[in-house]
Amino acid sequence: MAELRAATADETRAVGARLAALLRPGDLVVLSGPLGAGKTTLVQGIGEGLKVRGPITSPTFVIARVHPSLCGGPPLVHVDAYRIGDVSEIDDLDLDASLEESVTVVEWGEGLVDGLAEDRLEVRIERGPEGEERVIRLSSHGPRWAGVSLPGG
Repeated sequence: MAELRAATADETRAVGARLAALLRPGDLVVLSGPLGAGKTTLVQGIGEGLKVRGPITSPTFVIARVHPSLCGGPPLVHVDAYRIGDVSEIDDLDLDASLEESVTVVEWGEGLVDGLAEDRLEVRIERGPEGEERVIRLSSHGPRWAGVSLPGG
């Protein structure tokens, strides 16, 4: 497990951009944390790092958005599972159809999308004791991440 701290929204986006440098097509990133923790802000940084078309906003009401690459890289599939009740609703989104060629980031996906891929990066964002500060914990799962040096690790 790796741990980073971000004092501002810009620093949270910078962490996302650092993560983007590690991501490749087929990667699944599962974000968790309380409301307002900075999950979408982190995804904005991932989008900037992947150089995808924006703007990246929370897809709470549309559930999923695809952001095509502006530079020939993988598209970013940004999912907000907050309103999803169970795994069958995730299946209805057909995320596995685009998983291999995209970077898929799922907010609120803990316990819902784990079955999509053996390999995944889990990111938990918590508010730090100082209010604005965020504590970002990264844990990798599966052979894809074996030997990958995570920031903050």
